[in-house]
Amino acid sequence: MPTGQPAPPTRPRTTPTARLRATGSWIRSAPGTYLWLTALFVTTVIVHQMSPAFEEEFLRQRSTNIHELSRNPVRVLISSAFWIDSGQWLPYAVLYTVFHAPAERRLGTPRWLTVAATAHVLATLVSESILAWAIRHGHAPPSAANTLDVGVSYALAGVVAVLTYYVPRPWRPAYLFAVLVIYTVPLITTPTFTDIGHLTAALIGLACYPLTRRGT
Repeated sequence: MPTGQPAPPTRPRTTPTARLRATGSWIRSAPGTYLWLTALFVTTVIVHQMSPAFEEEFLRQRSTNIHELSRNPVRVLISSAFWIDSGQWLPYAVLYTVFHAPAERRLGTPRWLTVAATAHVLATLVSESILAWAIRHGHAPPSAANTLDVGVSYALAGVVAVLTYYVPRPWRPAYLFAVLVIYTVPLITTPTFTDIGHLTAALIGLACYPLTRRGT
């Protein structure tokens, strides 16, 4: 290198300690997200210790199906949000980090929880009400009233949708289009009552725009 010329800047080396601190800072910035994710990890471990037959009955009693909602709606609406029937926790760790954590950081924990809970509860009630109508008019079998229905996907759909308002304007229409496609196409191609719930939850998330405004 010719003398008299400054040396090119070197990038600071990231140490394991620095990475650990950055990870800890990220988790502390979204405490609700990672407490919820921790609870899902614990319940997933518990489910893995059960026999398949016992697991199905155990989760069914915590499901937001018509039968359980008619008996104890508050209990199952809360408990269903802490169990997943796929047995796969890692994909949720990724989804919570990509969507829930940024939403909680932007909205603050109370507003983020309001969006997630509203989407979870209202989408469940809408989809199960439509299913009840279908059963009553012979469009679905009576056994559908006791299906296994636990999970966190409705809350996730609501949070994914509300993040639309935090996407920079040049990319916001594309993000909104992607959200609507993801939750509308299944309802058109192979419709299920869960698909109705997902689209409902996404629309609820979009309706939560007032919560994204500063000072509200």
